[in-house]
Amino acid sequence: MNRRVLVTGGSSGIGAAAVATLADHGWRVLATGRDRERLVAVAGPHGGSVATAVADLTDADDLAALVALAAAEPLDAIVHAAGVIALSPLTEADPDDLDWQWRVNVAAPVRLTRALMPALRASRGHVLFVNSGAGRRAKAGWGGYAASKFALRAVADAWRAEEADRGVRFTSLYPGRTDTPMQRAVYEAEGRAYDTNDEPLSSGAPDGVAPVGAVAEAIRRALEAPPAATWTDLEVRAV
Repeated sequence: MNRRVLVTGGSSGIGAAAVATLADHGWRVLATGRDRERLVAVAGPHGGSVATAVADLTDADDLAALVALAAAEPLDAIVHAAGVIALSPLTEADPDDLDWQWRVNVAAPVRLTRALMPALRASRGHVLFVNSGAGRRAKAGWGGYAASKFALRAVADAWRAEEADRGVRFTSLYPGRTDTPMQRAVYEAEGRAYDTNDEPLSSGAPDGVAPVGAVAEAIRRALEAPPAATWTDLEVRAV
C-alpha cells in the first residue's frame, strides 16, 4: 500500500490516533495541527511515513499553504478530525463560542475539501468527517456544538450525492464518548470526575468511554473498504 492521507487535528486525540494507526498499516500520512511539538511527537515513531504541517485551518494563509502541500503529491483521502467544543445553554452561549465552533467544525473542513477536490477526483478518493453523537442527537447544553455537527453531517450527505459520479466517497463517523483530552475537558465542564471508575475501558477512562484506538481503527477500516462500497455513516460506541 502506498496511499496518502491528510489528517487534520493530528496532534491530539482521535486525529493523533488515526495518524498512528494509518501509518502502522502502510499509509503515508500528512498530519496537520496547531501545535508543532505535539505533531513532531506523534510523527516521531513512524519515521518517513508521517510528514507534518503546522496550520490553523481558520487562517486563510495557513489553509492555502496546507492545500499546496497536500496537493503536491497524489492524495487518496482526508480525515477531518480537527474539532472544538464549548458547552453552554443556548440562551447563555457566548456568540464568539458559537462562531468559533462553526468556523472550526464546519467552515474549515468545507474549505479544505473544496480546495483539494481536484486531487480527490483524480484519485477517486475518500473524505471522512469525524462527527459526533451530537451530530445525531442534540441535548441540553450542547446546542451550539450539536448545530455545527448536524451541519457537518449535511455537508457529507450533500457532497456524497454531488460527487458520486466522480467516484469520491464520503463517510461520517459518529464516535460516542472517547478517551481523549477533549473528553476530559467535557467531563470537567459537566462537573464530573474522569478517573474514578472501577472498571475502566482504557487507562483511567470511565465506563462508557471508548478507547481512542478503537475509533482510529474504525477510521482505517472505513478508508480501506473496497471501492465498490461506501461506509456512509459509521457509529462507534464503547461496549
